Amino acid sequence: MQKMGSRALEIWGRADTLSARPLVRDLGLIAIRLGLAWLFIFHGAQTLFGAFNGQGLHNASLFYANVAHLHPGEAFALLGGSVEFFGGIAVALGLLSRFAALGLVVDMVMAMITVTFRNGVTPNGANITVGGGYEINVALAALAAALLLLGAGRLSLDAVIANRLRAARSQQAPV
Repeated sequence: MQKMGSRALEIWGRADTLSARPLVRDLGLIAIRLGLAWLFIFHGAQTLFGAFNGQGLHNASLFYANVAHLHPGEAFALLGGSVEFFGGIAVALGLLSRFAALGLVVDMVMAMITVTFRNGVTPNGANITVGGGYEINVALAALAAALLLLGAGRLSLDAVIANRLRAARSQQAPV
């Protein structure tokens, strides 16, 4: 029994050191980025273009005005759809990812405040109005907040740009 417990601790220790490796961190950030990107691009395309059987900008404007009580509905639908669609693209590429992630966090908080919070975490048929519960909003906001805090990682356009800027500065430095 003692041997089994020490083996479990050894495996746990290896997993802990594995997560500290830069490549593993970068792969985790890519997983976050791609998952967020897909969901936000999908939803933003529904709002802006009516893609994926979405409501399109006109119907989204009516929803924003009548359900979310955000006026003018057209402006908020365009803003929300743009943050989701273009923010999702930026997150996928790792381009201005912290700025895009901030926009996505705010988008999810606004969705909770204006639509889903009144339905509860997971609504049942008796208390749901429209928009479902806020469980997905919390999960997406938390993932976007992690990206906001950690950045996009080394495998991103943000890193490529930062590396090029550093190289340009070092070439300009006096010798």
